[in-house]
Amino acid sequence: MDALLPARLAGSVTLHSEHGFDVDNLQGSATKPTLLRRLHAPLVRHYVVVSRDLGRLLTEDLGIAKRRVTQIYNGVDIERFRPAQQRRYELLPAALREDDLFVVGTVGRVRPIKDQATLIQAFAAVLKRRPDWHRRLRLAVIGDGPLLAELKGLAEQLGISDRVWFAGSRHDVDTLLQAMDLFVLPSLNEGISNTLLEAMATGLPVLATAVGGNVELLGSGVFGATFTPGDHETLARLIEHYAGDTKLCAKHGAVARQCASTYFSLDAMLAGYQRVYEAL
Repeated sequence: MDALLPARLAGSVTLHSEHGFDVDNLQGSATKPTLLRRLHAPLVRHYVVVSRDLGRLLTEDLGIAKRRVTQIYNGVDIERFRPAQQRRYELLPAALREDDLFVVGTVGRVRPIKDQATLIQAFAAVLKRRPDWHRRLRLAVIGDGPLLAELKGLAEQLGISDRVWFAGSRHDVDTLLQAMDLFVLPSLNEGISNTLLEAMATGLPVLATAVGGNVELLGSGVFGATFTPGDHETLARLIEHYAGDTKLCAKHGAVARQCASTYFSLDAMLAGYQRVYEAL
């Protein structure tokens, strides 16, 4: 935001994009950032938000005129992120491979706002209720960050470390998603999650917290479901439901792929931004 005033003085048209908030400001209502947004608003010609929820915050909470706000969903590369002919379980470490696997996965920075701990607790709860699934159920946590050691300790404490793969930071997420059967996004807040869109494009059913843009993507329930942040019991029941019905997984995964291709392609996003730039 430091460049807004110089840009205005230079006669430039200013466009500002809102993508979401961090763990210390989940609802976007923290005093200092809100004050800064109000002070900078006169310097911004137009806003782009990645979800309707963020648009509501700007217009209703900050009083920015609706005509100055355009909502454009993030786009996903539907050619790079695409379903595999069959799930690529060979990508898992050798110690985790078995016949008839079902892999639950997540991708994201290992930071408080992503709350992978809730997913680990839910996964452990499923295995406790269904000990017969110890041989087939796996959890893949893709990503790195300051809480990684803590998450590994939690998995050890819950007795599931031999069923969890902490893959760390990877540059082949498109391939790793093809090794999953179900994608989970347990974040405390989201604008529009790129990884959620990538999972959809890969043809995975998705479970996500009922926050921010997640609700807009999953509100229909036709390719996944939402749960309250931190509610590992509900998440466990949802995981159990999908893991027990592979036909439902395939059906919802196909719908997710179609939705991503139709509404969230890169072409759709670029067309939206082009319209905004031309209007300005």
